Amino acid sequence: MSKSMRNKMKITSVTALLLVVSIISANVNAKTNVPAELVSQPTKPSDQSTHIMVAQKNPYQMIKEVAGLTFKRFADEQQAIRSNPNLLKNIVREELMPYVNYKYSAFKVIDKNLKNTTDAERRAFILVFREYLVTSYAQVFTLYDKQPVIFSPEKRFEDKKIVAVNTQVVMTGRNDINVSFKVRKGKKTGNWAAFDMVAEGVSLLDAKKAELSSIIRQKGLPYVTELLKKKSSRDIVFKDSKSKNQRVSNSTTKEG
Repeated sequence: MSKSMRNKMKITSVTALLLVVSIISANVNAKTNVPAELVSQPTKPSDQSTHIMVAQKNPYQMIKEVAGLTFKRFADEQQAIRSNPNLLKNIVREELMPYVNYKYSAFKVIDKNLKNTTDAERRAFILVFREYLVTSYAQVFTLYDKQPVIFSPEKRFEDKKIVAVNTQVVMTGRNDINVSFKVRKGKKTGNWAAFDMVAEGVSLLDAKKAELSSIIRQKGLPYVTELLKKKSSRDIVFKDSKSKNQRVSNSTTKEG
């Protein structure tokens, strides 16, 4: 695979993530080996009066509303974010994580390695994995530049258990990005919840599991926990800031 093609795939995945990270819910009911006590409801924001909780009875409307609310928060605080990019982590924790079942996601990543881990190792991994998601999602938001999103028309879903909500991210100067959200209806609550997103045919959940599961198998869960802990502590940096810092660094090196 050429370098340009790999870069295109990377851009596709991270841009599509901007639309999906806010709607992964705790009500995912796919079959899994996750212990029941660890698949609890996500923590709600402490000040409910300042947060609008999105209804989950219509999968199409759910995706539209959460995406809209998330991007509005990002746009409203753009000036402060530019001064302190790490504020994006706060936005992710407050606006997105209440809808993210990071425990479920963590166990999906552990996957078949579950039997080779201890309860203590898994619990430590879950906490670190949550912060890893926060940092990852926050960094992704630095790519957001008010790209228009086209939502496909609603289809009948009353008699469905799983639907694919299709969207298209309109890109300037490059091909548009096709994004499909896989959403499942909870048996007990009747709430719809996203459990995966496919960008240009690539499942992000499967990709993350493939990336980390092999390392867990080879080096153990504690190793991956420490690896993600280091990645979670990284500062959020805008691409233009990276370029500026690199130019300053190069200039300093030459002068020295």
